[in-house]
Amino acid sequence: MQEGWRGAVGVWCAAASINRRWDVPAAAADRGSHAKVTGLPPAAQTAGALTSSRTQVIEGYRRPVMRIVGIDLGVDHIHVCEIVEGVVQRASLRRLSELERILGPGSEPAQVGFEACREGWHVYDQLKEWGHEPVMLDTTRIRQIGVGQHRRKNDALDAEVIARAIESGRYPKAHVLSPARRKLRAQLSIRSALVETRTKHIVTIRGLMRAMGLRIASSRPDCFLKKLEEAPVPETLRAELAPLVAVLEVVQEQLERKDEELVALAKADDTVKLLATAPGVGLIVAATFVSVIDQASRFKSAQAVGSYLGLAPSESTTGGTKPRLGSITKHGNSMARAMLVQAAWQIIRSKDENDPLYQWVQHIRAKRTGKVAATALARKLATVLYAMWRDDNVYDGGKEARASRRGVTRSAQTEQLRALKLHKAEGKFERRKHKPVISEAT
Repeated sequence: MQEGWRGAVGVWCAAASINRRWDVPAAAADRGSHAKVTGLPPAAQTAGALTSSRTQVIEGYRRPVMRIVGIDLGVDHIHVCEIVEGVVQRASLRRLSELERILGPGSEPAQVGFEACREGWHVYDQLKEWGHEPVMLDTTRIRQIGVGQHRRKNDALDAEVIARAIESGRYPKAHVLSPARRKLRAQLSIRSALVETRTKHIVTIRGLMRAMGLRIASSRPDCFLKKLEEAPVPETLRAELAPLVAVLEVVQEQLERKDEELVALAKADDTVKLLATAPGVGLIVAATFVSVIDQASRFKSAQAVGSYLGLAPSESTTGGTKPRLGSITKHGNSMARAMLVQAAWQIIRSKDENDPLYQWVQHIRAKRTGKVAATALARKLATVLYAMWRDDNVYDGGKEARASRRGVTRSAQTEQLRALKLHKAEGKFERRKHKPVISEAT
């Protein structure tokens, strides 16, 4: 057995050492001349007889029929690795357009794996258009397939590890957003960049004024320019601040325009309006949640949503000891997590004694700190939003108060209550359109 194990390792190492430039016709013609993995029967003649089936039964063995390709998408280089009869073939590209030479239209169907990244959705759509089976891998669990093993990590090795994971069928698959959710996500990203730019310029202006012994009263960000104009600022300082003020005016104008576009998108999306009926949840929180979750049906339970967004506590329990819970995992989309935390703070500040969510978080605040309570409420709010989406129900405080610890269950609702809640949600959008507020939550 030991001799056979050493022989298998030797053949695999020899196969992995092959490193040559890609030539699609030559690669297809030379497959029979490459070394094969020891212990497998001779390969069948499959040239020109590829089918949609991923495996082919040969003398009791299951052998892949489709090409297996792994891609490591880098900023400056793209490394491609194909497993051909157990032998590695590699290629290094400089830009995405060069992928057409290897996987373009007319090439043999392939199962292509790559990590989720900025250009991941574009690559996914392009490969699917070319007739391949794209597989986008979840980057938060990429180490499970062996990336970075033994402190050896480079783009060429990553591409090979991805290809071997696809070949074995054991890989963490990432969810691919629908085109509508991608568009919503892009609009939210643009708005987030505008908000960050506005905040940075306001902080800079305030700092320069404080250095001169001057201050501006606190106000909403959209009212800052008006406050600055009314403030007794020396003309010399006002001239120095002119470039920052000019940029801030443009950013504020673009931000208001982007809010109007998001309001139009939200009104056309019934799910966003539905989720906005919850307390503390407005246009941005509801739209962000929808753009990240995409489909409520892909989660088995409400608790799974909290874990997916990184709001579940980490755990270190071994040896049958008491459960040891730590801080939240912070996996998943950071923007959605931040929006839910802001919505939680909005509920806490509202001090609505009739809201069961506020009553629930008050019990947590009595035992833990405010930050811990807000994070716990953010996780509970994520489960409530998921249950509302799944059951197609508007938020009902009485229903939430009666809900068991397993989550919100479906109950009969009158059309009058539903219409009232949806009308109030649209009112949140109109208030944002005409008079934006400080918090992102509403």
